Amino acid sequence: MRYSLPLTGIAAGVLLATTVQANEPLNVEIHKVSADGVEESIGTVAVEHTEHGVLLTPSLTGLEPGVYGFHVHQNASCEPAENDSGEMTAALSAGGHYDPEEAGTHQGPYGDGHLGDLPVLTANDDGEANLPVLAPRLSMEDMPGRSLMIHAGGDTYADEPHLGGGGARMACGVVSS
Repeated sequence: MRYSLPLTGIAAGVLLATTVQANEPLNVEIHKVSADGVEESIGTVAVEHTEHGVLLTPSLTGLEPGVYGFHVHQNASCEPAENDSGEMTAALSAGGHYDPEEAGTHQGPYGDGHLGDLPVLTANDDGEANLPVLAPRLSMEDMPGRSLMIHAGGDTYADEPHLGGGGARMACGVVSS
């Protein structure tokens, strides 16, 4: 079988460009959310490839000091939507946790559950969150077309209590494709 050297070179170039583009860092603008819609920005989360997974570095302000549930959600939307009871719910259009393998369980960033389970986000005494978190099971290819969600309350990385104890959706950012 003979291969065309120019065509092989073009194919290699396209593959390299796609790989480089997929690994380019992303900046995600994070906004407060409510049942009324997307509100003011509270900062950004830088998303970048590492050899150990995806590193998410927040630069957020205006939070109450404490620990928050932090997840990748299925859809690229932070808009409110009606829940099953007909009530408008903050950022419900983002869908559930990113779960392409349909694990259907919440086991944290190092378990075998949803791929969207991230380490908790911590806000310091000044209401700033700037500690990076690592998502070892995610790749940059997983990120476009998703959203990053911050939940009121912490996260036990378990299904009990419901969703690991995380509360309402309080801040969200769309990861551009």
